Amino acid sequence: MHVIDENGCIGCGACTSVCPVDAISPTPEGKYRIDDTCINCGACLETCPVEAISPGD
Repeated sequence: MHVIDENGCIGCGACTSVCPVDAISPTPEGKYRIDDTCINCGACLETCPVEAISPGD
């Protein structure tokens, strides 16, 4: 599962528009997080304009 660095996330939502399984949702702080339905496709990695997403396990 990929991981979003909430300190680096600017809350633009670009990652949510490309996730094929809707595994990315907003936090109460206006940032985003990836849940365990992530299929590691990498679409969000390529889309994040600030490179706040990294490969997880």
